[in-house]
Amino acid sequence: MILKDYSLDNYYDEMIDNQGNVRPWYQLFTDKINSLDPQEIVRRQFAAERAFMYMGVTFNVYQEGAGIEKIFPFDIIPRIVNHDEWDLIEKGLKQRIYALNLFINDVYNDQKIIKDKIIPREIIESSPGFLKECIGIKPPCNIWCHITGTDLIKHSDGQYYVLEDNLRVPSGVSYVLGNREIMKRTFPEVFEILGVRPIFNYLIHLLEMLQYLIKKENPVVAVLTPGIYNSAYFEHSFLAQQMGIQLVEGKDLVVKRGYVYMRTTKGFVKVDVIYRRIDDAFIDPRRFKKDSVLGVPGIFDVWKKRRVAFANALGTGVADDKVIYSYVPEIIKYYLREDAIIQNVPTYLCWDENQRKHVCENIATMVVKAANQAGGYGMLIGPASEKNEQEEFKRLINANPREYIAQPTMALSRVPTIVGDRLEGRHVDLRPYILYGERIKVMPGGLTRVALNKGSLVVNSSQGGGSKDTWVLRDPKLSHEEEDKE
Repeated sequence: MILKDYSLDNYYDEMIDNQGNVRPWYQLFTDKINSLDPQEIVRRQFAAERAFMYMGVTFNVYQEGAGIEKIFPFDIIPRIVNHDEWDLIEKGLKQRIYALNLFINDVYNDQKIIKDKIIPREIIESSPGFLKECIGIKPPCNIWCHITGTDLIKHSDGQYYVLEDNLRVPSGVSYVLGNREIMKRTFPEVFEILGVRPIFNYLIHLLEMLQYLIKKENPVVAVLTPGIYNSAYFEHSFLAQQMGIQLVEGKDLVVKRGYVYMRTTKGFVKVDVIYRRIDDAFIDPRRFKKDSVLGVPGIFDVWKKRRVAFANALGTGVADDKVIYSYVPEIIKYYLREDAIIQNVPTYLCWDENQRKHVCENIATMVVKAANQAGGYGMLIGPASEKNEQEEFKRLINANPREYIAQPTMALSRVPTIVGDRLEGRHVDLRPYILYGERIKVMPGGLTRVALNKGSLVVNSSQGGGSKDTWVLRDPKLSHEEEDKE
């Protein structure tokens, strides 16, 4: 038995409960792996890794000025989420994204939330993601955050918490789709027996959402990439190819006669919708970074006049700010008159003098994050840090308190992961993907990121993390059609 001597180590384990019993929704899968010889499981793991290499599922890590292309690490033991648990997650994410869209629209237009003193003006206007150029703008369909990847964790209390929101250019969905393709080959007989909800229609929903943004028949849609040296270039090319749309760089686009055109072998073609994978600052050198060679001169004004749609809209980064994140429960209450279904991780704001003092006094037990960095950078995990690192972060916090938040060290749940010829628990988070078009849709599952290093809480691929397939089980009370409609 591959689960022999498996240790819980006092963490919440998603497969095994505190009494050492397999959780009911994992039972059929556990029976399957227990029926296999441990070497057969190792062989299947090796075959999955080899398939990823042949598929070219890679990402770039930039170290010492050089780009290193790496295969995305993958573990074949899935994370399984029961249907009732998923129902709560889905409702909570729809509520959160709806409220955040109202918030973004408000801060660029009426600013009621500022006038009513729910969030201080200086906090919003000091956010690097807040673009004063967007004030007064209404994007097509009044939707700002079309594609979101919200990071969730499950704590030792068994509850899900939102770790952060990603509303600018969230990445990772190509790995979700790749993971599922590999798992179908690895355990082909298990999916139907367990009733795992499919995710293949994500790309259909993504394209439908993009086309919805411009009211015309057969709008021309393109994916705008920074180019082959971007860490997520595989994903950009994969999504464009799978949706049957063009993958373009800034040099392929031009503004003419007040519209955006794409250079093709047959001449210029007008572009209606751009799924942009370029940060705001690089999109238009006439408006933002003047030395940007990634964007398109004049494209901001075309978008402002609603002659092209961006997904996501420019300016959504204001809601990516980790300081703004701490206000999301208040944002939900303000716009929807509802309590947040999924709570935030408790957060201390270092711009507040009393909270800053508490953080500095307790930094050895806390996780400190830079408000506008991602990928696991600009972060201190107190319990795993040295004294000199803690002192350096205290200095950074006091020098620029607006730029830092702190949170208690959360006990991320664990999922069994293959280590050699046995299973060991490794910490995970979950990034579901939410599309906001005609209505809000949540992919049933998402990217389960796993900290492959023993004891590590850092799941980011750039910091040594990998991924697992996420299986959401069907509600047996609903037909496939009813559930998919939901």
